[in-house]
Amino acid sequence: MDQFVLTEAVARPYHSNMSVKPDRTEAVVLVTCPDRPGIVARVTSSLDQVGANILDASQHTDVEGSMFLQRLHVSWPDESPEPESVHDVLTELGEELDLSWRIRWGHAPRHVAIFVSKMDHCLHDLLLLRRDGELNCRIPLVISNHPDLEETANQFNIPFHHVPVDSSGDPEAESRQLALLEAHDIDLVVLARYMRVLSPDFINRYQDRIINIHHSFLPAFAGGRPYHQAHRKGVKLIGATAHYATPELDEGPIIEQGVIRVSHRDSVQDMVRKGRDIERTVLARAVRWHLEDRIVVHGNRAVVFD
Repeated sequence: MDQFVLTEAVARPYHSNMSVKPDRTEAVVLVTCPDRPGIVARVTSSLDQVGANILDASQHTDVEGSMFLQRLHVSWPDESPEPESVHDVLTELGEELDLSWRIRWGHAPRHVAIFVSKMDHCLHDLLLLRRDGELNCRIPLVISNHPDLEETANQFNIPFHHVPVDSSGDPEAESRQLALLEAHDIDLVVLARYMRVLSPDFINRYQDRIINIHHSFLPAFAGGRPYHQAHRKGVKLIGATAHYATPELDEGPIIEQGVIRVSHRDSVQDMVRKGRDIERTVLARAVRWHLEDRIVVHGNRAVVFD
C-alpha cells in the first residue's frame, strides 16, 4: 500500500482558490486504505470529533486493487483546532483501518522551482499564471542548463541560475541544483521542457514532487524526438502528457493529457508548433492540481479529484 509522508503538514499549508473567510481555518485531508464498508463514516466521524466541518469530499474506489482513496476539504469556522489533536485522531484512525493520510493546512503558497532548457513557452505560461494569481505558489528560482532564457526570467523578476549539464545525470550539476532547491525550501520541481534526464537519486529525493511535460501522448512515442517519431508514423493525433517523474524515463504516473489533430500535410515543424499549445495547457493544469492537493498517487496511477 502507498504510504503518505507527513512532511510539511503545518509548515506548508494548503491553499484553495475558493472564496474563504479570513478567520476560518482550512485544511485538505487525503486518505488511502484497503477498501471495506464504513470507511466514509469513520473518517467523517473522526474529523467531527475535532470540530471539523466538511466543505466538500471526493472519493474513488480502485476495484481491481481493492483500495479506497478520498480527498476532504474541511474547515473550522468558529475556533482554530490544535493540529496535534487532529493528527492524533487521524493516526488512531490509520491504525484501525490500515489507513495512510496526509493533511495540509491553511493558505500559504508552496515554493516551486522551474527547470528549463531553451524552449520558453511552458516557462512563460507558468510565470504569467503565477503573476496573474492563477497559481498559488512562489517561484523563487528558474534553473537551466543553457543561458538562453535568463531574460525571460528577468522580465518576471525571478532569479535565474545557469547550471551547465555535461550529460543527463551529471553528478556535479545535480549537486549544484539540489543545493539550490534546498536553499530555497522547494516543494515542487517543474520540468518545463527541460531536455535532460535526472538521475534516480535526484528523483527519489523529490518523489511525487517532480512534474514533467512530455511532448507526446504517452505511452506512445516515449523518449527523445517524439514529434519526429509521430511524423514518421503518420499519426492523425499528437498530444502532450504531464506526469510525475520516476527513475524509469516517461513511465511515471500520468496527471493530465491533451491532443490535437494533425494530417499528412503537417511537417515536423507544424507538429511542434501545434504541440506547444497543448504542452503549456496540460502542464499548467497538472501544476495547479498538485498545488491544490487534488492528486493521490496509487501504484503507478495518479488519481485526480475534481
